[in-house]
Amino acid sequence: MSQTLVLNATYEPLGVVSDRRALILVLNQRASVIEDSETILHYSGGEMALPAVIRLTKFVKIPYRHAVPLSRRAIFARDGGRCVYCSAPATSIDHVIPRSRGGAHQWENVVAACHKCNHQKADRMLKEIGWKLRSLPREPVGAAWRILGTGRSDERWLAYLEPYGVAAMSASAASA
Repeated sequence: MSQTLVLNATYEPLGVVSDRRALILVLNQRASVIEDSETILHYSGGEMALPAVIRLTKFVKIPYRHAVPLSRRAIFARDGGRCVYCSAPATSIDHVIPRSRGGAHQWENVVAACHKCNHQKADRMLKEIGWKLRSLPREPVGAAWRILGTGRSDERWLAYLEPYGVAAMSASAASA
């Protein structure tokens, strides 16, 4: 079952819902379809494409924004699916300051890494082996990161997520 991106009336990303919930919102005229998916729904009166992106017809005020949860998928999305040490495709996560040396499991200390670099670094500090990070790890901000961090993404969504805190990235990095 695929998912549908829900945008506020102002095009701000709000979240992801099931196809069924998206269809109910559209049929009740509480949302309009912005982009269709490839999935076709057949019914007795005909057929219609399920939505990939919908926009609510009325503005919904969101009182509190949660922090982006720290997850493997969110780290891969933040780092573009690439190793921060050598730019190879990332296959694991690494703690910049190893946990065995007091490093915390938080956004500023966790990065995407390839298996080779992660194995070579092991539990050593970057200064000990003379390595540098391509960019400093930090917690991503913005409404779009809460959606990408869950791992539920679709390349059609990127155009609506980029203005809200997601740098231009490939669809493969978003779904890694």
